[in-house]
Amino acid sequence: MTAEFGHFALILAFAVSLYQTVVPLVGASKGWGGWMDSARPAAVAQFLLVGLSFAALTVAFVTSDFSLKLVYENSHTAKPMLYKISGVWGNHEGSMLLWVLILALFGAAAAVFGDNLPPALRARVLAVQAAIGAAFYAFIIFTSNPFLRLASPPFDGRDLNPLLQDPGLAFHPPFLYLGYVGLSMAFSFAVAALIEGRVDAAWARWVRPWTLAAWMFLTIGIALGSWWAYYELGWGGFWFWDPVENASFMPWLLAAALLHSAIVVEKREALKSWTILLAIMAFGFSMIGTFIVRSGVITSVHSFASDPARGVFILGILVFFTGGALTLYAARAGQMTAKGIFAPVSREGALVLNNVLLAVSAFVVFIGTMWPLIAEMLWDRKLSVGAPFFNQAFTPFMVVLAMVLPLGSILPWKRATLGRVMRPLWPALALTGAVMALIFAVSTGRSAIAVIGAGLGAWIIFGAVAELIHRTGQSGLSRLVRLPRADWGKAIAHGGLGVTFIGVALLTAWQVEDIRVAQVGQPFRVADYDITLASVDEVEGPNYISTTAVMEVARDGRPVAVLRPEKRVYPVQAMPTTEAAIDNGVFRDIYLVIGDAQADGGWAVRTYIKPFANWIWAGSLLMALGGIVSLSDRRYRVAAGARPAPARAVAAE
Repeated sequence: MTAEFGHFALILAFAVSLYQTVVPLVGASKGWGGWMDSARPAAVAQFLLVGLSFAALTVAFVTSDFSLKLVYENSHTAKPMLYKISGVWGNHEGSMLLWVLILALFGAAAAVFGDNLPPALRARVLAVQAAIGAAFYAFIIFTSNPFLRLASPPFDGRDLNPLLQDPGLAFHPPFLYLGYVGLSMAFSFAVAALIEGRVDAAWARWVRPWTLAAWMFLTIGIALGSWWAYYELGWGGFWFWDPVENASFMPWLLAAALLHSAIVVEKREALKSWTILLAIMAFGFSMIGTFIVRSGVITSVHSFASDPARGVFILGILVFFTGGALTLYAARAGQMTAKGIFAPVSREGALVLNNVLLAVSAFVVFIGTMWPLIAEMLWDRKLSVGAPFFNQAFTPFMVVLAMVLPLGSILPWKRATLGRVMRPLWPALALTGAVMALIFAVSTGRSAIAVIGAGLGAWIIFGAVAELIHRTGQSGLSRLVRLPRADWGKAIAHGGLGVTFIGVALLTAWQVEDIRVAQVGQPFRVADYDITLASVDEVEGPNYISTTAVMEVARDGRPVAVLRPEKRVYPVQAMPTTEAAIDNGVFRDIYLVIGDAQADGGWAVRTYIKPFANWIWAGSLLMALGGIVSLSDRRYRVAAGARPAPARAVAAE
């Protein structure tokens, strides 16, 4: 009965979402307070109902209830408990249930913590949020029901995809969905503002924390996915420009642009129309990612094997909401006139350049991702767009962004002169030059990527420090401690981006790769390390059989690490996986992969020495930490307070 209870709760959540879509909107248009206020308990009830549905499915996975088709196809009694739980969202139907659970969570949070929102705006935001939920409830109930029963339950299941049986993949999807779906709040605020016909500084102050939270979760989700690909797939890379990777990266770029453009709306009443468009497109690209994963139109190791009919349904949702919002945007364009006037050399001008670079880079990634599909549809040609295109087309925009970021952060509003603005940045520029000289000295004969990339990263980091010092004025340390948390959060996030720049540049330029056949007991040398394949044994795991190598690493005769790379086979799915063994360090990783046995008795072994690899994910965590620190700022908690009354009944500003 647990499954039937979960199914019934899901249907009730669908019904509540329909109520929450219609009644508050009517109440807001008529000025009926009771109808508007009903959106708040409806949002909470919707979240509780879909939470009960998700809990019911989780119970089915934990107890191995193979009478449910979904559990049978994605679980096994011998699977560790962590992967029984993660199996709930390690499939199409369960992941869509997680999708609507998070959507309802954000709606309930807006209802509970939205006391300072005007009643009409809050009602419209919750109504738009519920409309998105209603569309996806319908999608789940009519095309992707997770509670289907089997007439003759089997004794055991088919097991979860072995690639998903990993801690990184257990936590990666929830964080990614919190980011993906969290952008729905920015979308709902944008559509509500368009319906109301008013975008002002107060609106920007309200929308920023929701966007910041979504961007923060998306940052963590992308970092976890990259980290998983690094150590689990055994190919030694951290980013493949896979279509599904790109599908999460595009809304991240647009969300970053939205965060910066909302600052201009809040501070200077400018860029209103552009900010609304970014809010629409950021969530639109999140839905494009959902379409890519579930439609089967693009092949990816991350995709769910779903039939095209489901893709058509999601495409319909995408067209309805994005197209509808853009149509409303076009109708209201004349009512979003900007007030603020600014010179090109100003904080506003720098933020405009920031937005252009981020938006165009997202468009470049979109073209590269979708071009094979477009070419096949229009010209019946099979094309592949790989890393060389993305590296050459995307990187220049990031280089320019890194160059202007410290300068833009320190520019004053309205107008500025570059000479005065550069004064606090000269020490940062000098330190950047020192870092570049050091990198050049130790990379003679190697790629210029190391010098340029590390220099850009150092420039961003030192620029963030210089900005904090500049904000203290003559007050010194006491003023530094009292700076708003949003300023600290911005500096930490920008510093994290700089750390990631350094990690990517030095790893790309300095990594060493070695592929050979290694004999047991015979050492071989890679870079400065002596590596010995000590033994290879067959080990039986809880639901897999592992070929485990013991490899000893030494440097200058001193032991460094004993690593155990594995090659696993999961008998139920008859699928092999590679488990790399990594000795992590602050300045380098030693990365070992064991391959197949060779005819001469040796084993195929891949060795990578990866300098500064962990700086990539450390920088991502710093960026997310910057988001957390900013969200803790009191100004975000109280938002904009009471919104000033409009001067006229005809809303424009």
